[in-house]
Amino acid sequence: MAERIIKLPDVGEGIAEAELVEWHVKIGDIIREDDLLAAVMTDKATVEIPSPVDGEVTWIGAEIGDTVAIGSALVKLKVAGAPSAEEPAAAPEAPKEAPKPAAKPAATTEAPAAKAEASKPAPTVEPPKAMTVPKPTRGVVQAIAQNPASRRAPGEKPLASPAVRLKAREAGIDLRQLSGTGPAGRILHKDLDAYLLRGPDAERAPGLSEKTAVTDIKVVGLRRKIAEKMALSKSRIPHITIVEEVNVTPLEDLRATLNKKPTPERPKLTLLPFLMRAMVKAISEQPNLNALYDDDAGVIHQHAGIHIGIATQTPTGLMVPVVKHAEARDIWGCGIELNRIAERARDGTATRDELTGSTITITSLGALGGIATTPVINYPEVAIVGVNKMMIRPIWDGTTFVPRKMMNLSSSFDHRVIDGWDAAIFVQRLKELLENPATLFIDG
Repeated sequence: MAERIIKLPDVGEGIAEAELVEWHVKIGDIIREDDLLAAVMTDKATVEIPSPVDGEVTWIGAEIGDTVAIGSALVKLKVAGAPSAEEPAAAPEAPKEAPKPAAKPAATTEAPAAKAEASKPAPTVEPPKAMTVPKPTRGVVQAIAQNPASRRAPGEKPLASPAVRLKAREAGIDLRQLSGTGPAGRILHKDLDAYLLRGPDAERAPGLSEKTAVTDIKVVGLRRKIAEKMALSKSRIPHITIVEEVNVTPLEDLRATLNKKPTPERPKLTLLPFLMRAMVKAISEQPNLNALYDDDAGVIHQHAGIHIGIATQTPTGLMVPVVKHAEARDIWGCGIELNRIAERARDGTATRDELTGSTITITSLGALGGIATTPVINYPEVAIVGVNKMMIRPIWDGTTFVPRKMMNLSSSFDHRVIDGWDAAIFVQRLKELLENPATLFIDG
C-alpha cells in the first residue's frame, strides 16, 4: 500500500485560492475513482473536486469555511501499488531508535513467576468497537418519566460517571438533553440506553417549556459572500428609495394575449421581460443610471451595453445571473435568456461569466413581494429596480371606482451619483412605459 496526496487543482479563472464549502468524504471512507471529495467556491461559482484514484481516506487538510491555496494538500489516500509520480507519497517516518537496555542490577531476588510475567509483550490495544445499545425495560422508561428528581434546572450541569460520559461522547449525545434516575438526578447507564432507544422527542415535557439551546452555524460559502456584499453595499452607498404605484392592467391583458400560443421562439412571458425592455428605453434617456461607481478611484464607469442582473433565489442562496446586452434583445429574446440563466443559477451550472458583469439589477419576490420593499443596490452599481406584489385594487377613474391590477415598483439609487430628481424621472418613465405596454414594441 502507498499514500497518495490529492492537491487542490487549478480550477481556472486565474485564482490563487478557493474557499472549502463542503466535504463529501471523511477519514476512513473507501472511495472510487471519480467519487466527489469536496466542493470549493470561487467568487460565486462552486467547483466539485473528484478523486483521481481508488483508495481510503486517511487525512483531510481543511475545515468547512477555510481558504485553501491552489496546489496545497487537500486529501491523503491509502492506495494500492507504488506511489504516483505526480502525487508522491508522504515521506515515511524515520525509524525510532531502539531503547537501550537497562543496566543489569547487581543482584536479583525476583521470583521466576514475576520474571515470566515481565517478559510478556505489552498487550495490544484494540480499537473501540461499535457500541451495542441494550434494550431497557419498561420500568426504566417509566422511572425516568416519574422521578421528580430527574429534572434539572436550566443551565445546571448534568451529573454522570466518567464511563457514562465516555459512552455518551462516543454516541454523539449531549448529556444536557437527558434526565437521570439516579440520586440527585445522576444519569445512569440505563438512562442513556433508554434515551438511545426512544430518541430525543420522548424527553420533552408536555406543555410549554423554556428552551435554552443555542445552535452555532458557521457562515461559509455563498452565504458569507452574500453577507460581505450586502455589508459593503450598505456601508458605502447612501441609498435613496422611491416607491411608485403602477397600473399594470393593460400590460397583463397584453401578456395574456401573447401567451395564448407560445412557440420555442416566442415562449410564455412573465412580467420581467416587459420591465427589462422598459428599463432599456428609460436608460437610453438617462445613461448615467447604467453605470458602476469606483468610489476608491473616484470614477464613474458609464456603460453603453445594458447588462441586467436578475436577483435569483437558489437552493444555496441568492445569486445574480446576468442578461447581457438587453438593448439588443426584444421582449421574447429577454424572456428566453432570462429563463436560461436563471435555470443555470438554480441548478448550480452557471459560469463565472454568467454571474458577473451586470450594470443594473432587477429584484423581485413575486407573489411574496409585499406592498413595498427597500432593495439593496448590487455594489458597485448605482441603481436597482424592485418588483412588488400585484394586487387588484379599487381605483377612482373620475366617475366611479373600478378594479385595476396595481403593482408597486421600489427602486433604490446611489445618492452620491444619482440626484433625487433624476431618480424620480427614471421611475416615472418606467411607470409610463409599463402602463402603455404597446410603446415597448416601438423601436427607438
